[in-house]
Amino acid sequence: MYYTLKSFKFDVMTYTDKHIINAYADILESLSPGGKKELIESLSKSLKKERRKKEMNFYKSFGAFGSSKSALTIIKEIKTARKFSKKEIKL
Repeated sequence: MYYTLKSFKFDVMTYTDKHIINAYADILESLSPGGKKELIESLSKSLKKERRKKEMNFYKSFGAFGSSKSALTIIKEIKTARKFSKKEIKL
């Protein structure tokens, strides 16, 4: 299950995650308003980097197939490598 906040998707937090966040929130209470803003900006940038990295990994999975063989040769190899068996499957 995901919750969306602006353009970010977050997993539902576990009990441990909530406990850690509450512990940090208690520590950060004494931080100045300016420090809190800096922290928020830093965390936001971190989330954006993670998202961009996931998107780039996704798009890197597409592209040209690198081979010195011609397309027709590759197609022929794929077709000849196919093995079909006639087995009766009982359900």
